[in-house]
Amino acid sequence: MTIWVPALPASGTRYRLLADAVADAIARGELNAGARLPPQRRLADALGVTVGTVTRAYAEVERRGLVEARVGSGTYVRGAESPALAFHQIAAGGDTDIVDLSLSLAPPHPDRPLALGEVLNAIGRDPAALTQAVNYQPEQGMPRHREALARWMTRLGMPVDAEELVVTQGGQHGIYLALQTLTQPGERIAAGALTYPGLINAAQQLHLKALRVPLDDHSMDVEALARLCAQQPPRLVYVTPDQNNPTGACLPEARRERLVELARAYDFWIVEDGVQYLPAEERGTPLYRLAPERTIYLFSTSKVIAGGLRIGTLRAPPALRERLAIPQRAQSWMVPPLMVEAACRWIESGAAAKLLAWQLEELAARQRMACERLAAFAPRGRPHGFHLWLELPAGWRAAALLEQLERQRVRVTSAEPFCVGSEPAPQAIRLCTGAARDRAALSHALETIATALEGAPSTPWRTL
Repeated sequence: MTIWVPALPASGTRYRLLADAVADAIARGELNAGARLPPQRRLADALGVTVGTVTRAYAEVERRGLVEARVGSGTYVRGAESPALAFHQIAAGGDTDIVDLSLSLAPPHPDRPLALGEVLNAIGRDPAALTQAVNYQPEQGMPRHREALARWMTRLGMPVDAEELVVTQGGQHGIYLALQTLTQPGERIAAGALTYPGLINAAQQLHLKALRVPLDDHSMDVEALARLCAQQPPRLVYVTPDQNNPTGACLPEARRERLVELARAYDFWIVEDGVQYLPAEERGTPLYRLAPERTIYLFSTSKVIAGGLRIGTLRAPPALRERLAIPQRAQSWMVPPLMVEAACRWIESGAAAKLLAWQLEELAARQRMACERLAAFAPRGRPHGFHLWLELPAGWRAAALLEQLERQRVRVTSAEPFCVGSEPAPQAIRLCTGAARDRAALSHALETIATALEGAPSTPWRTL
């Protein structure tokens, strides 16, 4: 079978020449959207280079957003609608026959659409609210909205002042605003070796160099970060201290204090992501309370009320607020006030508190179910968390397990989308207990996963 083989110049860095050749072929239409790039070993043999050179070239083209690597399948040219990362997408009207545990979602509840309908009906009967909804508002958000959100966060154990808040279009938008405000293209940022794919994606879009900080059982290894800072101090450090995504690990108090000490010593910013909500008893001291002058804190309604609202908050020190307004204004001028009004009314009605109380009970029950059925495989997670992290038994490959589970109509996520840098992904999976439509579906999925892991792994050897 003939494969695409470019003609490379005689001189120059081989992986960069190959990456440029792929980019040129895509631009000319020689490699069309959806086309699979040649297998790395075959292309390496054809070009007379090492497999590592091709691997590095493909990674560079992926960093430019032109291709995407698919686990167990290969590397494909992106279409205009393709994501820059292997970020799982939520399909409208998805296949209800699949139990999809790949998405970090709040458990479904009929009160979510009902409560939204009630607040929208109330807004429709309020001429003043409708007038505000069709007019431009301040980039930071309306004072009344920020006050309502600040009171809510304070009740949830995250004390903030309204003047500290910028209203965002969800947590992902908050990450992008923070990076765009604090960094310039080419600068270094640091994050745990396994971290939220949205951070990796945003860093790629902004042409930032993401440095990996090793993890251990207690989340980020802060002493490894200290060694990194001595050699390549980052502009900022992104951290999810209460519930690492995907491992679920919590950063101990001593490490939080050490992280703040390093931030002051090496003059870097801290971006603290608190979007994956946990009750106060499962959280540590917020980093923004330890270092308010250099910490941006991100929160969102997505995991507590409804993801579709796309309403979040960004807590920032006074010196940053005007700077944050610039990218906010450039991107969308403001967050749509209608959606902020809906979120605030939902909170003020008491419906959000009722929903959250139910959700915490439901998540705790689901986490117990999963930990009991998968106990033989030592799953890790938080009692009220959204997901569990499962390191696979010896002999198992995550790609093979994902393929097997997909055939059995169960979907989970491998470690690959969470990897920072070029280190090999661990053989592990993340499964989100909140995503199942109900406990019966979750029980079926857990049984399927456990049964698969209790059997012998399929051999990776196809030929001798």
